[in-house]
Amino acid sequence: MMRIDADDKRFTYMGRIDWENKKAPVWVFPCTSVKFRFSGNLLRIRVKNHKAYWDNYLGCILDGEQTSIRLPEEGYCEISIPVVHKEREFHEVCLFKRQDSCHELTFMGVEISEGEELLPSLKIPQRRIEVYGDSVSAGEVSEAVNFTEREDPPHNGEYSNSWYSYAWMTARKLDAQIHDIAQGGIALMDETGWFCEPKYVGMEKIWDKIQYNPQLGKAKSWDFSSYTPDVVIVAIGQNDSHPVDFMKDDYEGELAGKWRRKYGEFLIKLREKYPCAWIICCTTLLNHETAWDRGIGEVVQMLKDEKITQYLFRRNGKGTPGHLRISEAEEMAQELSQYIISLGIEGW
Repeated sequence: MMRIDADDKRFTYMGRIDWENKKAPVWVFPCTSVKFRFSGNLLRIRVKNHKAYWDNYLGCILDGEQTSIRLPEEGYCEISIPVVHKEREFHEVCLFKRQDSCHELTFMGVEISEGEELLPSLKIPQRRIEVYGDSVSAGEVSEAVNFTEREDPPHNGEYSNSWYSYAWMTARKLDAQIHDIAQGGIALMDETGWFCEPKYVGMEKIWDKIQYNPQLGKAKSWDFSSYTPDVVIVAIGQNDSHPVDFMKDDYEGELAGKWRRKYGEFLIKLREKYPCAWIICCTTLLNHETAWDRGIGEVVQMLKDEKITQYLFRRNGKGTPGHLRISEAEEMAQELSQYIISLGIEGW
């Protein structure tokens, strides 16, 4: 077998990745991926898993056919991936992170047969989007399609698939790269939401990080000069009602006012990082009170920035209880991609 390390230039990466060790890049966020082509009919990947919770899976699309690969709970492993279409001269592969920071994955490279060839993937999109969101943006429980319009089934990570998130679907419809800064249970502010219960961590703490889950180690900052999106989608405001739905219960109260102020400050921070980007504020089809959309709308109007807008989906807040399934993510992606196109972004 011929070993090819992760820093080989023929690999095409996408996502917010920790490149401190060039031969062992760490994947944290959903939709993080690597693409390449290879000749021959043998493929083995080398990875290392670091688990916080749930069972962890790696996504793989080989010659257009998608599978999920169960990862070990901890440590290094080599995984052979069966090649079905052996008659092809070259095989195209996309390996991707299906889940959020329930685990971190270190990609260390691949092995192919001696005498065979590794080639870059065929295309790198020029358009760029970035998403800040929660479990819906991460594609959590999206594959539980038999439970559409029903509560989530018992699960341990096996139904989560970022490929079927509205975020990545939207990027594919627009032929765009994506950085998906999405975490299940996340709210805007610390001490709200579900992430890291009972010491809740909010988006205000993780948005500028590569690594951020305290269960997995020390936080690490992101270099924003590494990736500049044309469009930023902010889909926060659905887990924020836990443990108290202060926006519904007391819209003019202190906590609701604090949230709107913090939301505005977050948008301003994004604008400082990305002076020219369109910023689209939304929630999703996930069930939630309309008071949150009202609050987001007021903040957007207050900022008076023509490139910061709000979008409301036709079935906003009226989707499957628990989490959205594939068909609902497709519905969102269709609407959102059409809305983005309607903005008339220069170069798009």
